[in-house]
Amino acid sequence: MSPIVLIPARMQANRLPGKPLADIQGVPMIVWVLRRAVDAGIGPVAVACAEPEIARAVEENGGRAVLTRPGHPSGSDRIFEALEAIDPDGAYDTVVNLQGDWPTVDPGMLRAVLAPLENPAVDIATLAARITEPSERDNPNVVKAAIAFESAPSAGSSDEAPGPARALYFSRANVPWDGGDPEAPLYHHIGIYAYRREALARFIALPVSALEKRERLEQLRALEAGMRIDVGLVDTVPFGIDTPADLERARASFAGDGA
Repeated sequence: MSPIVLIPARMQANRLPGKPLADIQGVPMIVWVLRRAVDAGIGPVAVACAEPEIARAVEENGGRAVLTRPGHPSGSDRIFEALEAIDPDGAYDTVVNLQGDWPTVDPGMLRAVLAPLENPAVDIATLAARITEPSERDNPNVVKAAIAFESAPSAGSSDEAPGPARALYFSRANVPWDGGDPEAPLYHHIGIYAYRREALARFIALPVSALEKRERLEQLRALEAGMRIDVGLVDTVPFGIDTPADLERARASFAGDGA
């Protein structure tokens, strides 16, 4: 496996415009994400950006940026354009798509997302964590992954996590049905993806699917097309930044850590 990590970024965010360049301890947020990806040590890292100002910020801080067309409908389309520009000869056979608004992401997650691809039948790999906060179970902003992990540990257990398992569905609804049991495991999908290169090319060429439009979840396009997505189980969910309040929380966290 020869991976490359690509981080899509654009200035046009609905709730927090310009967030890739939001200042956290004197450093743009996108640079913190880039540093976390480099720390994972799985391969080269580049930011696939829609605007020159993001590219400048990345390059001024020692990173690599690829300027892409601004009108891409998704981050997946953006990273594919960057991949073709960086590696037209196909040296990298695996592409990790890391969101650009997770400045505190654990680098270990980027290593963990590669594990499901050890099975040659898997097209796309991603991650999930068990939901432990009751309010998340019915929160439509928390995407659930329907996965049948074998011998999944109970919440708070120190038992070893099971190996990757196949994703059957993703939803904003409470799935699979818990039968009224508040302890029945539900899994919070974490939007880090590892694609086989040919799977990424196939995915972005597919038309938007019916379930994708209904749930507003692009990974359903892959499932509807018969592509296989497997999921690795991890302990925590990265803290993403979508609002000014999230940004202040991140700044406080970095200040507390002395970053």
